[in-house]
Amino acid sequence: MTLDQDIKETENDTDTEAADTETAVETTDTDEAVETGDTAAPAAAPGWRQKLTRLWFPLALAAALIASAALAGWLYFAQYKGDQQTGEAASAAVLKAANDGTVALLSYAPDSLDRDFSAAKSHLTGDFLSYYTQFTDEIVAPAAKEKSVKTTAAVVRSAVAEIHPDSAVVLVFVNQATTSVENPNGSFSASAVKVGMNKIDGNWLIGSFDPV
Repeated sequence: MTLDQDIKETENDTDTEAADTETAVETTDTDEAVETGDTAAPAAAPGWRQKLTRLWFPLALAAALIASAALAGWLYFAQYKGDQQTGEAASAAVLKAANDGTVALLSYAPDSLDRDFSAAKSHLTGDFLSYYTQFTDEIVAPAAKEKSVKTTAAVVRSAVAEIHPDSAVVLVFVNQATTSVENPNGSFSASAVKVGMNKIDGNWLIGSFDPV
């Protein structure tokens, strides 16, 4: 064997030992890292999940409590508001408005027609207001002036038949006395009227007026 071959074999043996040594060192380092917990990244995930769980549970509970309180408040307000709009106070208000309006509609005198009709119109709304205006202008006013017709109405009894927040129906029993040039002693009549009421801007007004 030549000297060059001996040198090459010696170098190959040295390289092989060095490679084995590096492999052993890397294996040892990896084992030590596993034993000492240097590779802690995978184990950190459960901890974050626990922290997030502890964080989100109180937030979810608070949100649920707020939503429940808001719902309870809304239900209470809606029910209380509805009771106010259809309770005893509302019935009394709509009853008074129907009575006052009925008397105003059926009461007038030839020397105060404009004032009487204006007072009646203040109790009316919608299509019935338009109808009453046309009817009094074209029929009632000429007849009242020509024959000196005077009528006086009085409510005998009345009752709320139905009531809603913005509408109601009132049954009114009314007596009416009428005098004229042709009948100076007067005539008397009793009738019942179904009065439809509408709530406009907080005021109860007559929207329909139907004899029954």
